[in-house]
Amino acid sequence: MTAIIQFVMAAGITFMVSFVMVPLLIGIGQVFGIYTIVREGTCHVYTLFGNVVAVIPEPGLHILPSKMGLSALIINFFGKRYVLDMRLGQLYLRSQPVNSEEGAPMGIGAWYEMKISDPVAYLFKNADPQGSLAANVSNAVVRTLSNLPLGEMLENRHSMSRSVRAEVSPKSNEWGYQLGSVYIRKVHFRDVGMIRQIEAKVVNRLRQVTSAIKQDGANQVSIITSTAERQAAIEFAKALAIRPQILGQALNTIGADKEVSDTLFAILEMQNITESGAKVTFVPAGKELMTQLLAAE
Repeated sequence: MTAIIQFVMAAGITFMVSFVMVPLLIGIGQVFGIYTIVREGTCHVYTLFGNVVAVIPEPGLHILPSKMGLSALIINFFGKRYVLDMRLGQLYLRSQPVNSEEGAPMGIGAWYEMKISDPVAYLFKNADPQGSLAANVSNAVVRTLSNLPLGEMLENRHSMSRSVRAEVSPKSNEWGYQLGSVYIRKVHFRDVGMIRQIEAKVVNRLRQVTSAIKQDGANQVSIITSTAERQAAIEFAKALAIRPQILGQALNTIGADKEVSDTLFAILEMQNITESGAKVTFVPAGKELMTQLLAAE
């Protein structure tokens, strides 16, 4: 019975220590600034009575008295903690209005990366550093890319990106921002009427090219057809020219043998009579009277 009571008491004490005392001590430590936990990709900035007393950019568990001394005990009551996101950010500015050297109204889309490089300058040198950076990039796009030749504006995006970055970087560093990559992602026409005119010109040009291709094909077919017809006419003319010679040679060969010649002409005569469609009456030999009667009819 005593062992059971001891076990119950030990379990109760363990429960109290694990689920009550430990969370209570952790909460007291956080309230009185004994420690803080900095998460990955964040930075903690502590101010007390208007002064920055500590900047903790490294992630992990940090003992605040070792960073700011006894001020850590009152930092949560009389001071303020700023938690900054130090990760790389990206922003895309759509259709920034510029004009080409030829006067064409163009729109440029600029994409850029940025991250906080100086937490103190980010917090206290500019009330809205992200908005100011976006406005600065927009102004740099308009200043550096206006009045460029239209061909260069449509083709040389790499040099345009470098020009914008060189214009913005010094000012962004003053505000605690580090500007990363800047890329001119899109260049387009802003005037709808101009877009329609370009589309019409492209369509007309495509029609002209298509018509020229069709005409060239028809010309090639005509040349091939006329060449074939000319060669066929030449061959037919040769055949007509040598036909009498061939027939004459054949008749001479047949006429050399009288029996063959007579048989051939008899066959040809019978063939002509048959193909003529005339009525043929066969009369037995020696029937002269029947022949006269038929002739009389």
